[in-house]
Amino acid sequence: MKKIATIMSAALLASTMSVTAKAQDTIAIVLSTLNNPFFVSMKDGAEAKAKELGYKLIVLDSQNDPSKELSNVEDLTVRGVKAILINPTDSDAVSNAIRIANQTKTPVITLDRGTNRGKVVSHIASDNVAGGEMAGKFIIDHVAPNAKVIQLEGIAGTSAARERGKGFMQAVDNSKLQLLASQPADFDRTKGLNVMENLLAANPDVQAVFAQNDEMALGALRAVQASGKKITIVGFDGTDDGIKAVNRGKMAATIAQQPELIGALGVETADKVLKGEAVQKNIPVPLKIVTKQ
Repeated sequence: MKKIATIMSAALLASTMSVTAKAQDTIAIVLSTLNNPFFVSMKDGAEAKAKELGYKLIVLDSQNDPSKELSNVEDLTVRGVKAILINPTDSDAVSNAIRIANQTKTPVITLDRGTNRGKVVSHIASDNVAGGEMAGKFIIDHVAPNAKVIQLEGIAGTSAARERGKGFMQAVDNSKLQLLASQPADFDRTKGLNVMENLLAANPDVQAVFAQNDEMALGALRAVQASGKKITIVGFDGTDDGIKAVNRGKMAATIAQQPELIGALGVETADKVLKGEAVQKNIPVPLKIVTKQ
């Protein structure tokens, strides 16, 4: 009986150690939405890097809902994940979720969009201000000097929308471009279509459009095609669909981010944090402008 008890005790200890090791190897990524190719690519990059480094990765979708985002993070802290990568739905609203993680001393790394409050160990993103300015300068170089332009904005309250708009407006303010309208379409293709249809009806003489992501640009493209007008369209993100539209000559350009690299760098950074290594507070990811090949 003593021998059996010893074996059972050893088996129980081994089981406990296995659970502990598994918990230590688990990190999570919380994405604002998986109904957008950009964030799917970010997920793919994170998954590939997690597999390479030997981590189990939990992927959660906030469905563009801050309350869902909050419950996702609450769930992860209860499950005891060792680090959380988060792509915020909103830079203000995400603060509540980050504070919960802070209370449990779970390291948080923000991806693509930042937070206005709460403690994060690192923020990984492209320089959205520079990207917005690149888009503006491209339009300046490819349309008439006094061209009339429209901007489609992303989700109000996100750092990405704010920063891309800031960069674009810097270019506009330093040029003779005439900004006819700047209206949110929430980074969504269908909303991009609907908003652009309305803006075209109100501004039939528009010559160029800057959409703060490719999804809105593709929606705007459908509206422009239906109108029969010739309008220069510039997107942002460099998604597969966006680049295809550029190469077909339907969109003029897209400012290409590298979402897979952002996801991969998120996992790499979490790995360093968990090993006690120093990491950069802000990790920039290079941008490039994609035009027809």
